[in-house]
Amino acid sequence: MNKLTKVGLSALCGSLASVSAAQSGTLEVSGSAVMTHTQVDKATVGNPIGMKSGLTFTGNGELDGGQTFTLTLTDANKAAWSSGSIALTTNNIGTFTLNSAGGGAGIGGYDDNMPRAYEEVWDTGVTTNVNLQKGVSGSTNVTWESPKVGGNTTSLKVAYAPRNDGVQNNNKSYSATDSDKGSGWDAVLDIDLQGDHGGVNLFLGGSETTIAKGNPAGAKAFTNNHEEAVIGAIITIGPLELGGQVSAERIQTQSRNAANYYGNSSWGVAFNVNDDLSISYSQARHVQSKTKKQDAGGLINSSKGNAARNNNINEYTPKSWMRGDSIQVAYTIGGVGLKYAQTDYDNTAYGFDTKTARESRLLELSLAF
Repeated sequence: MNKLTKVGLSALCGSLASVSAAQSGTLEVSGSAVMTHTQVDKATVGNPIGMKSGLTFTGNGELDGGQTFTLTLTDANKAAWSSGSIALTTNNIGTFTLNSAGGGAGIGGYDDNMPRAYEEVWDTGVTTNVNLQKGVSGSTNVTWESPKVGGNTTSLKVAYAPRNDGVQNNNKSYSATDSDKGSGWDAVLDIDLQGDHGGVNLFLGGSETTIAKGNPAGAKAFTNNHEEAVIGAIITIGPLELGGQVSAERIQTQSRNAANYYGNSSWGVAFNVNDDLSISYSQARHVQSKTKKQDAGGLINSSKGNAARNNNINEYTPKSWMRGDSIQVAYTIGGVGLKYAQTDYDNTAYGFDTKTARESRLLELSLAF
């Protein structure tokens, strides 16, 4: 008869299920179930009820000398594997992590960190063409986070992808995409100054990815690479949080009439009425610019008159924009949460001639276990 290892499980609401084996490690499982009702003016014509589920598996272990490692796998919805990471935390030189579609590596973890009771303005049921600055987070990458210095307040995070092509590789495989992008680097400085009654969190990050197939004709950028940057601050005063941030991206597009620049700004204020109830108000604005259009005569439209083909390709059209604001409230008791967001968005398609306004009302009941 085979010997069976005893396994202990607990599945209490708000707790983690724990699996212990003979090895010196643990496996923890947490999960959630979400039910939503989404109503968008001029868009919702069918059934507004939706749901999703999620499971996160976290394995922890310890090496000789006190160093630790962590494996994290996330099934975001309907058993679809969405992200994973393997992290090694050393005693004195920081943490090294292999990320696969985690979304939080480098500047991808700072795409919109503004205070809110529920969700980002652009993630409340309204379909937009928002483009967020993600750096190398969409590709399999390796990150390093320094030990905290300055009284455990400041850390440096660096992420690297040998090919920033947006592909997540499986074991013994490699990406074979014919991407214009080469290797990419992200760097973020995070300063978190907290006291007994509040504090300030400052963050500053940048990303650069090489353009593997050459550069746009007539490029006028400081470099000829794909560049992204973000800067922001969050201030906490007792139960009140307020913050603002801006980010930008220069794509170095090589084709005319294609997006070449994106900019995003957002701010928010959230108030924790008590341990269970919070309310917030936030705004977001998004800007897009394109390379100059080529006219029927083979020339490029220019504010300074017609220019010869292949010149001024990096001169931008007038900027188009989207903007939205959201009022949100969240009430949580234990592992049960009831959340609501009312959001207004203008010009969701980035178009001057096709401006669209949308108003959404999103109600969510969530269960965590």
